[in-house]
Amino acid sequence: MSVKTNFACAVGICIFAGACAKSPESIAPSYVSPMTYGQYQCDQLGAEAQRVEGALVQVSAQQRQARSNDTVGVIFLGLPVSSLSGGNVADQVARLKGEQQTLRQVMTEKRCAMPPVAPPVAPAVAPAS
Repeated sequence: MSVKTNFACAVGICIFAGACAKSPESIAPSYVSPMTYGQYQCDQLGAEAQRVEGALVQVSAQQRQARSNDTVGVIFLGLPVSSLSGGNVADQVARLKGEQQTLRQVMTEKRCAMPPVAPPVAPAVAPAS
């Protein structure tokens, strides 16, 4: 079997089995009550939004790595190793996305200045030799 065939089979198994880590972009936000941030002032909301954004970038990178490790694990071992070893952080991605969404909602309701939306971080690609 060629590498492409192995990769296609691994991806197919992950999709079919649903055991592989999801990409961070495909994870839906969890519900976070707006009351969580109801007492915050605009400057506090802005600071919290920046903290959440930074944490989401980090956790999304971890989730991408878990997805990549799962694919490799399925190809070579037949097992989604990151998902089985606790490397899948989808719950954290969902929670942070929910916090981000709620913060934006509360900031809009309070007419606060919105922090700029950071562009999605693309996965790191190794330079070609």
